[in-house]
Amino acid sequence: MNRNRGNRNGNGNGNGNGTGNHDGQGLGRGMGHGGGRGRNNGGGFGLGGYCVCAKCDTKVKHAQGIKCTDLKCPECGHTMIREELLAKNRV
Repeated sequence: MNRNRGNRNGNGNGNGNGTGNHDGQGLGRGMGHGGGRGRNNGGGFGLGGYCVCAKCDTKVKHAQGIKCTDLKCPECGHTMIREELLAKNRV
């Protein structure tokens, strides 16, 4: 059964370019993590203020660029905390 299948001497080039209709850009918007602004709504307490010992209530003037939690109380050695945070926690 030899059937004549026609001329097989074509060049093999199709007429499509194979690129499709989309440019590959995703339309997703992420998983929703990290949208918050952190503690104190993302802002600092500003210049000035005091660092306070939560144990003995000793006050030390806050120095710019130094976290109160990096300081130890000069009286008892306990970790200091920013005055605004201490007042908020005691209410």
